[in-house]
Amino acid sequence: MQWCTIDLHLHTPASSDYQQPDVTFIDILHRAEMRGLAIISFTDHNTIAGYRGMQEEIEQLELLEKLKRILPEEQARLTEYRRLLHKILVLPGFEFTATFGFHILGVFSPSKPVRDIEHMLLDLGIPPDQLDEGSATIGASSDVLTVYRAINEAGGLAIAAHANSNNGVAMRGFPLGGQTRIAYTQNAHLHALEVTDLENKSKHSTATFFNGTKPEYPRRMHCIQGSDAHRLTSDPARKKNLGVGDRPTDVLLPEVSFEALRELFVSNDFARTRPHRQSAEPAFDFIRAAQEEGVNIVQDFHESMTVRGGKRYAIIADACALANTNGGTLFIGIADDPRKPIPGVPDAEQSLGQLEKELLNRISPPPQVSLDVHETSGKKIIVVLVTRGSDPPYAVDDNKVYVRSEAETVLAVRDEIVGLVLRGLDAKQPEMQPDSLRLQTSEPVPQLPILAEHEPAETAPRTGVEIMEVENRADERYYTMRDLRNNNVVKNVTRKSARRLWHYAITAFDKLPADPAQGHIQWQGKFGLISGQKQGNITRYDLIEKEAGKYRYYFGVTEDGIHGPWKRLVGQDDE
Repeated sequence: MQWCTIDLHLHTPASSDYQQPDVTFIDILHRAEMRGLAIISFTDHNTIAGYRGMQEEIEQLELLEKLKRILPEEQARLTEYRRLLHKILVLPGFEFTATFGFHILGVFSPSKPVRDIEHMLLDLGIPPDQLDEGSATIGASSDVLTVYRAINEAGGLAIAAHANSNNGVAMRGFPLGGQTRIAYTQNAHLHALEVTDLENKSKHSTATFFNGTKPEYPRRMHCIQGSDAHRLTSDPARKKNLGVGDRPTDVLLPEVSFEALRELFVSNDFARTRPHRQSAEPAFDFIRAAQEEGVNIVQDFHESMTVRGGKRYAIIADACALANTNGGTLFIGIADDPRKPIPGVPDAEQSLGQLEKELLNRISPPPQVSLDVHETSGKKIIVVLVTRGSDPPYAVDDNKVYVRSEAETVLAVRDEIVGLVLRGLDAKQPEMQPDSLRLQTSEPVPQLPILAEHEPAETAPRTGVEIMEVENRADERYYTMRDLRNNNVVKNVTRKSARRLWHYAITAFDKLPADPAQGHIQWQGKFGLISGQKQGNITRYDLIEKEAGKYRYYFGVTEDGIHGPWKRLVGQDDE
């Protein structure tokens, strides 16, 4: 495995808006060599003419060489092409303009015939007489999802270009509905998001937003950066106008090939991608970056993996929970607190083999996991990647089913297990599900007089829990809870059986007055703030919503779950 620097978004003079039309293909390759790039892609607007032009030039030179009619300067150019193309892998591609003006990169193997790519562009609606125009304004005839599918099914890489910026599918301020934005960034045919803020460590960065923790964006996305170079070198007058290799990405590959690159982007391995740093800058440490994020629904940390004290079992339970939930990453040999020293894992390679064997033997069915040893601060760390399972429920020792509840691994209760079974049936043979199993765990339930009708509300927060119903039976109170992240309903929860967040919600709910109007609640219209508490880096809110004279109660809502009117209520900026 070796780290390779890539720039998959380069234009050539075949793009009509290229700013230096006298630049040659060899000039671009020379600049790529100077910037240390191992893989590049020519992605001109709605055309493959740039890559085809380079191929035709080389073929012409080789023909002259074969006929022994080549001039010395032509021979020198052909020799230089051969040297550069032996050192740099150049991939054919295009930047397609889809409906709404969104830009999508299609990147292909060098073995893909140029004619096949041209036929694809024609099928996507590029007019035949404009196939070589290289204009960003041509296109907009095919919708985003159709383009993703066409690129993927042709064996290419579908990448949302500058997704968080102008003409990007995740750009801010564009009036798209929520479901459309989710589809455009979570589609199974999309391999990666190209972003312009990959090195931004803010909680509002694009990569952080698509790291799998957001309830409505549960698929973690590979995020890369590209130069989108429309010139050879950066424009000194406009710093954002980049040149070749000015904003590249590093990827860890077993070999420099398109096949290895595609395998990375279809995998669940997010440790093999990082923003490129110049040699004078410290290398990007993804383990430390994850540690700064802390424990969440898709990642956790374990200082050791000893059998004593149940530490190894805790890792196995976490892996089972991640397979049953959204997938994720476990870091072994490091605490979640950046201030604590890193113990590392002694005999990491041997320990990795033992852990992998136990994960596959003790979890049934065997989950899809990948284990690697990485180094941070001079210590060896085992990184376990767990893919969201397609055959749930997954169980430890055949009978213990774990799920991930925000930053906690817990035993699944009956209603959650039913939901996992239904998900597994859905994935296998949805048409063969017996009618008796066609249930929704979020079905309406009877309500207390003080509570509203309990279909999931569009205005409800997207994390935390909602207490839907309370019932007294033989001096015991039983609560019906809704997980606001996935709308799963769990019935018959008691104080004794409640997991951490549920227990907190029950305690806070029972302290509220029967009439919320008498409590100390901050109201904005029908939305109310009961309290907000900061715990470490996380702020949790208890909220209330008035609906037709009745109330809905939401507890333990994190910032990820705050949206719309709730943002104004708690004083968050509307990012």
